[in-house]
Amino acid sequence: MNNKVSVFRIEHFNSAHRLNNPAWDEATNEQIFGKCNNLNYHGHNYELVVKLSGVPDLATGYVFDLKILKDLIKENILEKFDHKNLNLDTIEFKNLNPSAENIAIVIYNILREKIEMKFDLQVRLYETPRNFVEYPVN
Repeated sequence: MNNKVSVFRIEHFNSAHRLNNPAWDEATNEQIFGKCNNLNYHGHNYELVVKLSGVPDLATGYVFDLKILKDLIKENILEKFDHKNLNLDTIEFKNLNPSAENIAIVIYNILREKIEMKFDLQVRLYETPRNFVEYPVN
């Protein structure tokens, strides 16, 4: 019997970014990215939802210790991206446009290295209360 359960951890971080493709001229960047192409950057109050799925451990009843997940997110995501300019202050986005989609993929890849493969991992990232992305797509 498959008793798979999902657990979630919600965190918040604030970051600035600019969406820009250096291969395009400014008019094309403005047309495609609009105000997200602001030369002086702009910021978001991101809400991050990390979902882990697995079978609860017989001894603890936990799928995954949420304190450990909290610490993993804090050390590997929040300390890296919170109150940072993603374009200027992080190596992850030196050559990668920091769209919500790319940010979610980067966060997933960072966490995936830290969490055993026996757990299914999904990242949901809210850029605004109405706009969010999920990775991977199940």
